Amino acid sequence: MSHITENVGRILATVPDGVLVVAAIKGRSADEVREVVDAGIHFLGANYVSDGRLARQAAGQRAECHFIGRLRPHDVRPGTLSLFDMVQSVASHDIAARIDARSAVLGRITPVLIEVNSGREPQKDGVLPEDVPAFIDAVSGMEHLAVRGLMTMGPLSDNPGDYRPCFAETRRLYESMSAISHPRLTMRYLSMGMSASYRVAIDEGANMVRLGTILFEKQSSRQ
Repeated sequence: MSHITENVGRILATVPDGVLVVAAIKGRSADEVREVVDAGIHFLGANYVSDGRLARQAAGQRAECHFIGRLRPHDVRPGTLSLFDMVQSVASHDIAARIDARSAVLGRITPVLIEVNSGREPQKDGVLPEDVPAFIDAVSGMEHLAVRGLMTMGPLSDNPGDYRPCFAETRRLYESMSAISHPRLTMRYLSMGMSASYRVAIDEGANMVRLGTILFEKQSSRQ
């Protein structure tokens, strides 16, 4: 059994029921992507459009492909948007409007998550927490886009505990937005946590985590 298969088995056995694992495939080969899917991963996370093409080449329709990186305006075209089952990183009204327009061309409604800049870091994309309600109200009127939850990265830190306040604030936002009734707003996914912080994220209510290193790299016996 390879280390990738072992890693996936260990993670899937330890995350709570109801928590979905997205494999972040940036920099990975087609063989590695196939292996995580064969091992039981049903969601692939693409940081770039090229990752989405790789995911479809390697896994076909055996796994959903979610865009999780910084989406640039010129990336939002029907031919590229069709690669993805969900866009997890909607961070501006312009990007939301482009997804809505291109989805209309495709004749589909695209599920999206709103990216929250929970650390209030100026170098990062994302909607500031206090602006999330108004932002969701604005984009929920778009006919070919459906808000399905929130995503956040949290601060850049080597200490997982530093993420907790940001994850907790995002979870509170998620809960408050869940009380809103709108046909194109269903708060289903709270996507928080990566390899170094996913345990804290799950503690704070995440039901989707985005993991890369901990799935694809050899892990020490302590992990």
